[in-house]
Amino acid sequence: MILSRYERMIARRYLMPGRGEAFIFLVAGISLAAVMLGVAALVVVMSVMNGFRAELFDKIVGLNGHAVVQGYNGRLPDWREIVGEARATPGITSATPLIEQPLMASYSGRVEGVLVRGMQISDIRSNPTIRDSVLQGNLNALTPDQSTVAIGSRLAQSLGATVGSEISLISPQGPTTPFGTVPRIVSYRVVAIFEVGLYDYDKAFVVMPMQDAQTLLLMGDSVGMIEMESVDADRIGSIIAPLAKSVGDRAQIVDWRMLNSSLFEALSIDRVVSFTVLSLIILVAVFNILSSLIMLVRAKTRDIAILRTMGATRSGLIRIFMTVGTTIGTLGILAGLALGFLFITFREQVVMFIGLVTGLEVWNPEMRFLTELPAKTDPAEVIGIVVLAFILCVLATLYPALKAASTDPVQVLRYE
Repeated sequence: MILSRYERMIARRYLMPGRGEAFIFLVAGISLAAVMLGVAALVVVMSVMNGFRAELFDKIVGLNGHAVVQGYNGRLPDWREIVGEARATPGITSATPLIEQPLMASYSGRVEGVLVRGMQISDIRSNPTIRDSVLQGNLNALTPDQSTVAIGSRLAQSLGATVGSEISLISPQGPTTPFGTVPRIVSYRVVAIFEVGLYDYDKAFVVMPMQDAQTLLLMGDSVGMIEMESVDADRIGSIIAPLAKSVGDRAQIVDWRMLNSSLFEALSIDRVVSFTVLSLIILVAVFNILSSLIMLVRAKTRDIAILRTMGATRSGLIRIFMTVGTTIGTLGILAGLALGFLFITFREQVVMFIGLVTGLEVWNPEMRFLTELPAKTDPAEVIGIVVLAFILCVLATLYPALKAASTDPVQVLRYE
């Protein structure tokens, strides 16, 4: 929208409060603030939702892979053959055999439910989710046949265990006696404590060498499952289709969408609902712009009539009042972006401050899976928010601008 020199001058004049127009200026300021808060809220919430999904996906997939091959009876005796077939499947980048079994762990009179995961030593040390999350100890000390384990940080806190502690794992699959099955209790030395950032995993995971897990669970040379990663998690269904046909009679393949379908579907719905609800803030701000412009047109009716008699065109008046409204909206959008990015940058400090003021634990990892508030800004979404806000602001200026352009100078100035 190109304005002439006098149109720019008048638009600039109307943006500043005149005599007796303080209330109009106040409404315009409230409109600007409302647009700012709406844009900031949308940017922050969408970034947090994206970060939440990305963190969950990275952590869950980092420990469970894009898909897993599970034996029908919970065991895969011919796992080496299946691993070879998986690694030969186009699109599969890795295939890792492992054992997972829920057991009980005890230390110093404390008992906690745990999830024992047996992996090959090379796979444990090369897994970035575990390797990069070690808080204490060293994964190099995790060796087979030495009764050593690595445990999650929350589990260590619950048990009161540290590096060097001897914890006991209790398995119901023990030797059979005339009096029934006796639980199997084996002691293991903690050599590393890790924190992957997912509360449920940090609270329960016990990682040990594959051979030790097979011995503890009396599995012989079998494994429980094979986790796989692919070149594209979103195409995992088509990638594993050939492998599913070849191993269908021995095992079943479940991808990450099936394993966590309810969680990620809930996150997707939550994103849509949050965007829709928070967009109403911008809509309310747009109505404020509309009302402030209507009041401005009414206050400037005489000025508009004089401009019309001096040769101002209807299109020129439309451009003037649309410029006034869109300027308010644009300033609000820019301020909202700045506020939103500021909040995202210092989100942890904001959460701590709110918790300090209210005395409540705002971010409880037991309820929200992750130990920290995540955020991941999507440039495309930010652009979409800006475009949406700008379009609504422009639409809000149409009626007042058309109303100003339709002013009849003869009727206005007749009694002046």
